[in-house]
Amino acid sequence: MAAKSAGQDKKATVKPAKPGNKPNALQTPLKPSAELAAVVGEGPLPRGEVVSKVWEYIKSKDLQNPENRREILADDKLKKVFGKDKVTMFEMNKHLAAHLK
Repeated sequence: MAAKSAGQDKKATVKPAKPGNKPNALQTPLKPSAELAAVVGEGPLPRGEVVSKVWEYIKSKDLQNPENRREILADDKLKKVFGKDKVTMFEMNKHLAAHLK
């Protein structure tokens, strides 16, 4: 038998939620504000999906600063969400949280 490498035993697997268990904070659907809904859509979405959709929007509009890819240069829609012209990818989640209920 060939020995397994350490990485093969520790593959990340997503466990389905058991019936009766509450979803965790990332899985709970939240309603976006009107400003955020203009970017991600109207319906309630889990927080992780909101972040993914915002990144899709940023990449489709080429809004990352070419000199510093960690910075997001906000267009008119994102300025309403972020409250300023430029944010880092790390502070983006703080701004998104303020627009989710």
